[in-house]
Amino acid sequence: MPDWLKSATQNDTPAVLQQSAAHLLEALLLGVLVALIYRWTRGRGADRRFVATLVLLTVLLCVTTIVVGDNVARAFSIVGALSIVRFRTVVEDTRDTAFVICAVVMGLAAGAGYLGVPVLALVVVAVTAKIFGSKADQSPATALAAFRLNVRVAPDFTQREALQREIAAATTHPMLVGIESVRAGTAVERSYTVELAGESGADALIGRLSAIEGVVAVEVVRGGR
Repeated sequence: MPDWLKSATQNDTPAVLQQSAAHLLEALLLGVLVALIYRWTRGRGADRRFVATLVLLTVLLCVTTIVVGDNVARAFSIVGALSIVRFRTVVEDTRDTAFVICAVVMGLAAGAGYLGVPVLALVVVAVTAKIFGSKADQSPATALAAFRLNVRVAPDFTQREALQREIAAATTHPMLVGIESVRAGTAVERSYTVELAGESGADALIGRLSAIEGVVAVEVVRGGR
């Protein structure tokens, strides 16, 4: 075995307690900054659980970096152990994934003893996220979300133009995805994918469509599926 590989696998520099505590405190502060930037750019739509996760992730990655140190064998063992973990939570916004990566980088930098570069990077991240995050500043009541609209009408329905006009006026990007005969042929269901401004938008659309003559029932399902 080459000497450089032996030294890489046998090197096990003990962590100094005071230095490790300083790195952990630095990671905590960087994690809080990442969380504050996320809330600042996300607005009222920020998830409190996700904010806490960003802080914890930064600290945990700092601990991982301290434990690994310069020991390559320990690094591979930690990678193997973490590969067992599987996360099923789906990140809805791709910007949230960027903040997760940011928290990971901050934790690694804090564990390695860097401070100036992470702080400078956070300034750039904050400015960039704010500039390109205008849509994320919308409140949950006004932010557009994908829905599936199911409108059940009578077989002899003649107000198709009025129906399409109301859907186009109250929604964004409406698209007809299917027409189906239901109730043994006593009704026809027309399905659309639309974007609505949350619950208030769905309530308003249901009220408008229900007032059209020949509309039997209106259903709005979140997710657009």
